[in-house]
Amino acid sequence: MTLQIPFDNSYARLPERFYVRQPPVPVARPELVLLNRVLATDLGIDPAALQSDEGIAVLSGNAVAMGSEPLAQAYSGHQFGGFSPVLGDGRALLLGEVMDRRGRRRDIQLKGSGRTAFSRPGSDGRSPLGPAIREFIVSEAMHALGIPTTRSLAVVATGESVRRNGPEPGGVLTRIAASHLRIGTFQFFAVRQDIEALRLLADFAIVRHFPEAEGPLDLLNAVIARQADLVARWMGAGFIHGVMNTDNTAISGETIDYGPCAFMDEYHPQTVFSSIDRHGRYAFDRQAGVLAWNLAQFASCLVPLLDRDTDTAVRIAQGAVGAYPALVERSWGAVFAAKLGLAEIRGGDDTLAVELLDLMARQQADFTNTFRGLADGSAGAQFTDPAPFDTWESRWRQRVAQGAAPEAVAARLRAANPAIVPRNHRVAEAISAAEAGDLAPVHRLIAALRTPFASPDTATHALTKPPADDERVRQTFCGT
Repeated sequence: MTLQIPFDNSYARLPERFYVRQPPVPVARPELVLLNRVLATDLGIDPAALQSDEGIAVLSGNAVAMGSEPLAQAYSGHQFGGFSPVLGDGRALLLGEVMDRRGRRRDIQLKGSGRTAFSRPGSDGRSPLGPAIREFIVSEAMHALGIPTTRSLAVVATGESVRRNGPEPGGVLTRIAASHLRIGTFQFFAVRQDIEALRLLADFAIVRHFPEAEGPLDLLNAVIARQADLVARWMGAGFIHGVMNTDNTAISGETIDYGPCAFMDEYHPQTVFSSIDRHGRYAFDRQAGVLAWNLAQFASCLVPLLDRDTDTAVRIAQGAVGAYPALVERSWGAVFAAKLGLAEIRGGDDTLAVELLDLMARQQADFTNTFRGLADGSAGAQFTDPAPFDTWESRWRQRVAQGAAPEAVAARLRAANPAIVPRNHRVAEAISAAEAGDLAPVHRLIAALRTPFASPDTATHALTKPPADDERVRQTFCGT
């Protein structure tokens, strides 16, 4: 069976200072571990062909498909506040782009495909198998939750070991994205004062993502609006990205780079899981503020394009970024109004949501199960002292009862609050089993996560439970 991927590579037609062309580095014994058959079909690729020897060779980097133009993209980035003028794809390669069945352009990228011209000294350019499986699980869960995200097409085991804390099995992930344009991509050219490249990049981004935009200011406003919506959706799911560097902020508004990410069990606004976020820069409740900082860096890159007069351009940029807090507040309000089963937002609804979150934080109530429990009356069971919750619940029921039948409220609650998210201990458990050769827990978890709003059956009910004390995962790792 011949593998056919209908590549049409617009990024490769940009000037060569945007990237470095190179093939992936072959691996020893590639073996297909996970394949997203539905996504493959949506991309116009025959899943059976991807399962063939030829397909596995392409997914592992052992072969280059016809029409593919592998390249490592150039970008810079602020990482935990420190600026690196050259980062780039140090362990990833963009294979090319395809138009999916809905006419949307999609990148196909390999992660863990070997060293590139942008690899840091001492880097092997590889990925352990565990983080590749983790990204597959979590990104597909995010997609099912309706949160904009990159997707995962496949995971291939390499038959080689990589050394992190110790030897680990290696893996290659095939990632699908609306694009891999990052704030850091713009920073790469801004720091070099390459105005021609900035203009080309802005025009490319407009055509790719914002065809309604009429210029750089519209581009800036559109990116800000999408990021405001994205972070509000993260907050509504109890999701913590973990590495919100500017090189991990996609201008498309998709969640990208699932490294030390996590979903909260018990709610606490200062929650941090990332082993590398030692000072809590990217804690749960700081995510909206960090995005404001990242967007300010993006706006500064566009200053030369906004107006010929620098002072005027700076004022325009500041005005655009200044609109972000109100956009986040509005998006957050809409997300949490839905989570409370409200069909419309009224004055005081934000306060109702904040009061519940405060109660949850004080009593360490489970985030997912508390909100889901509002639909069936079980939310109070998440609280060790239910009396304050009972008082809040009485006021909440008065609010939701205004003009809405109980059945309609319950339906809205179930549609907005998942019964299942990829809890850290379940992801870790599934990865450990996969590394030992048992893929059944991974497949069970992925299957359950693809219908997160459905009531779980007996087989998947255990996946909705918070961890016992001896099951807790207190740190997550980047895996690079």
